[in-house]
Amino acid sequence: MASHRPFSTSQSKLSEEEETLFAESLEAFSNKVWSKGRIQRAAKFDMAILVNPEEAMPPSDDQAIKKFIQAGKQLGIHVDTIGPKDIMRLPEYDGLFIRETTNIDHHTYRFAKKAEGLGLVVMDDPQSIMRCTNKVYLADLFNTHKVPCPKTRIVHKGEDNVEDALEAVISYPMVVKIPDGAFSKGVIKAENREALTESLNTLFKKSSLLLVQEYLYTEFDWRIGVLNNKPIFACRYYMVKNHWQIYQHTGSKSQSGGFDTLPTFEVPRRVLQAAIAATKPIGEGLYGVDVKEINGRGYVIEVNDNPSIDRGVEDKYLGDELYMHIMSEFLRRMQVKRGDIHA
Repeated sequence: MASHRPFSTSQSKLSEEEETLFAESLEAFSNKVWSKGRIQRAAKFDMAILVNPEEAMPPSDDQAIKKFIQAGKQLGIHVDTIGPKDIMRLPEYDGLFIRETTNIDHHTYRFAKKAEGLGLVVMDDPQSIMRCTNKVYLADLFNTHKVPCPKTRIVHKGEDNVEDALEAVISYPMVVKIPDGAFSKGVIKAENREALTESLNTLFKKSSLLLVQEYLYTEFDWRIGVLNNKPIFACRYYMVKNHWQIYQHTGSKSQSGGFDTLPTFEVPRRVLQAAIAATKPIGEGLYGVDVKEINGRGYVIEVNDNPSIDRGVEDKYLGDELYMHIMSEFLRRMQVKRGDIHA
């Protein structure tokens, strides 16, 4: 039986036979790590979809993820799903599609930054995550670019006479929000001054900056899916029964209202115009724009950088075509990156 001796840190101490074995093993390991399966695959490109099985309310359900994978296969894209611990696998791929709720202080942002640095095509790209997850930034962006939206004021913790200042420009009820809330969390409606003070005190414990907006009543919110500044799907998300939001969180339970999915050509023109006006200053990624329609005019509530795309909801009108449309845009961008086509 051959004897095994402890590994030596000096290559000069290896015999000629051991050096050859070491070199062959190192080459095999390097090829396995950095060139995973590329030679064997017939696919033109490799792409990763970041998902998190532990997430309670992910942007896409399992069936939608399968549809993205199928669409990629039809287009010549090999698609793997990866998880929060797989950031070191990014060099294996040409593209990254984030299908997990994003935030700045979160691994999703680190994935996006690393992927961008490696030259991958990324949705959501870091810039879009940074802009869309900060409602204070969005409010300023909308004001600068004249995007129609509810009356909005940004208030600071410790600001004097804040209730007086708000009442001078916004009527009750008012909506108070933290800058980085998602799925209707961190949002309170204040019907009067007492409720406003209580809402401010509660949410200032979570953030030193808050948004206060006028409340615009509608039976539903439009959700316009926008890719590369073009609308690709449209839904009406209805408010939860006897509640003022499309999501209601009670303890550990959450519920949502109903929905309708329509072709974009049936959406009021001003709603589409408002959605596109909101995404143009942000980027050319995939966004979900929430718009309230009042008297034929669209008012943008927010822009989501990784909109919900669930099987049987957002794809109810387009079906498989929606997944093909999104994956085709990935393909086009990867071809541009590689120099196969011009932008």
